Amino acid sequence: MGNQADSGKDRGRKLRRRLIGAGLIGVPLGALLLPRRARAREASDPSPAWERLRVALFGDRPIRVDDGSLLRLDAPGRAEDAAIVPIGVEAAEPRSAAQAVRRLVLVVDNNPAPLAGSFEFGPASGQAAIETRLRVEEYSHARAIAELADGSLVMASRFVKASGGCSAPAAKDRERLLANVGRIRLRVPTPLRLGEPNPAQLMIGHPNDSGLAMDQLTRLYASPWYVRELTIEYASRLVLRGETSFAISENPNFRFRFRPEGDGDLVARVEDTKDAVFDTRLAVRGGQPQVAG
Repeated sequence: MGNQADSGKDRGRKLRRRLIGAGLIGVPLGALLLPRRARAREASDPSPAWERLRVALFGDRPIRVDDGSLLRLDAPGRAEDAAIVPIGVEAAEPRSAAQAVRRLVLVVDNNPAPLAGSFEFGPASGQAAIETRLRVEEYSHARAIAELADGSLVMASRFVKASGGCSAPAAKDRERLLANVGRIRLRVPTPLRLGEPNPAQLMIGHPNDSGLAMDQLTRLYASPWYVRELTIEYASRLVLRGETSFAISENPNFRFRFRPEGDGDLVARVEDTKDAVFDTRLAVRGGQPQVAG
């Protein structure tokens, strides 16, 4: 994957280590979060949790609040299902190379694992954009922080009213869910537009257990078990690399962009917290997707 890919991977892991060291990920529910009266319950409320998170994630680096010219953040004001909250972030076309978005960080302030994901965009992405589904444990600001090529940070946020998403019971058909672990698929439109950003989708069969949900039959809590890393390349060039947590919903689903310049293979590699690795590929020939492996 080359030196550029390795350096991006190292940066993502450093970010994760900073969170673990600060006690912001991988801790029991309730050990991290502030008392309920100190947490934001409305969009206009301040977020004490965010003040702690921003220091752990970004130190004293300034973060500019976006005026809508760079980032578009889509999330429901009130979620229908707290365990499957859709969120999408899309960056506008940069005015200059220095303004290009290199990384997007998704944060849910009041979640037991506030860092939902950190996504690095490579030269084959064409556009910094990501859509996925989150678990939201309680009313919280959801944030997208973009790191630009010049090193500056820009943030968009949305207040989401949802509760119980991280501790909600797992799927009723657990056996079927487990039978699909590691089954991953790539989906792209037909035909593809060569030289332009194209939408694509990665679907992963995985319970993404938070460790906070009680098994309704055994009355026990399963250990956390979730997808922690994903890498997508086209023609051996990086499209997207993500570091994720159990804040991503069961059966993780990611929509992204990639820019094919000619024939090649779209390849996805996924790793979970049990060190299991799954991969798939989709060949593109003459602008037409072939059969995934």
